[in-house]
Amino acid sequence: LIPDVIIYAADSLHEVTQHIAGRQKLTRIEKRFVQSRTTATVAFDFAAIRGQEHTKRALEVAAAGGHNILLQGPPGSGKTLLARAFPGILPDLTYDEALDVTRIHSITGLLPRDGFISERPFRSPHHTASGTSLVGGGSQPRPGEISLAHRGVLFLDEFPEFSRAVLENLRQPLEDGYITVARAQRTVSFPARFMLVAAMNPCPCGYATDPDRPCTCTPVQLMLYRKRLSGPLLDRIDLMIEVPKVPTDRLIDLAPGESSADIRARVQCAREKQQQRYAKLRIVTNAELNSDHVRRCIETTDAAKTLLKQAVDRYKLSARAYFRVLKVAQTITDLSQNHRIDVPELAEALQYRQSVE
Repeated sequence: LIPDVIIYAADSLHEVTQHIAGRQKLTRIEKRFVQSRTTATVAFDFAAIRGQEHTKRALEVAAAGGHNILLQGPPGSGKTLLARAFPGILPDLTYDEALDVTRIHSITGLLPRDGFISERPFRSPHHTASGTSLVGGGSQPRPGEISLAHRGVLFLDEFPEFSRAVLENLRQPLEDGYITVARAQRTVSFPARFMLVAAMNPCPCGYATDPDRPCTCTPVQLMLYRKRLSGPLLDRIDLMIEVPKVPTDRLIDLAPGESSADIRARVQCAREKQQQRYAKLRIVTNAELNSDHVRRCIETTDAAKTLLKQAVDRYKLSARAYFRVLKVAQTITDLSQNHRIDVPELAEALQYRQSVE
């Protein structure tokens, strides 16, 4: 794992002494960083998921810019399947990222047999998970699920079913990319730069947006359900997508979509543009930009600025939402291989700010 170290292979100590004495040369081992995708990673391909092109596009944008995304739709709309397919469109880990991920997993004893993790983590804790299991802690502080998902994906299915107190713990890492665990004896910080993919039903019964089944929830039940997710938490989610249910009779007629490999190629190109643009800032993706970075690094046309001002006035966007819209628009611009955010890119970013409130 250490760079610039020369490794030789020997069958016995005698061969080692002969090599040191200069009487026999040992074989030098060429180190290579092998990027691999397990069967679990490639088991779900976007090409096999019929319909949902709007949601697939949103997931492509999320992957390209490292953005958090919330999928809302009735049971059977494909939210979980789309989330499971999401890792297949993510770019491979770089060597430095793989080292970070391996270090974190080594603390918890979760290293694979070869001792090195070369693919992006995908963590999906159950909605009954405690705050400690999610963010880390204990008498001897250990990383939680959000740190084990560092540089990968944290998938929270049935998002509102998690304890509100547990979900509120996500606010700092979603903003800063690390989590600070304070205990009586010491304070420990763990990296937690993950992409949050959350999925939820539109209401307690699940059928508020289902064209085939009526919703049985009362207004009070609906209000309490939506209050489980706080405004500050939702403000930290870049894309909010309504996932409609595809009629069964249409599933047979729909043609296969783009493969995960084709989408991943575009995502990779967009990521490379970001890495070049932010090389001096030591930032990898658009999602990592703070407000000062956005002001200095993101360019918009005059027409896009006018549209953004109108959107702020009309939808009462918070300051945090304002900057997140710009970061998503920059990712769409990178996918389009353009240099400045224009009206089409900004308009697409704004439509991903659908509220679940």
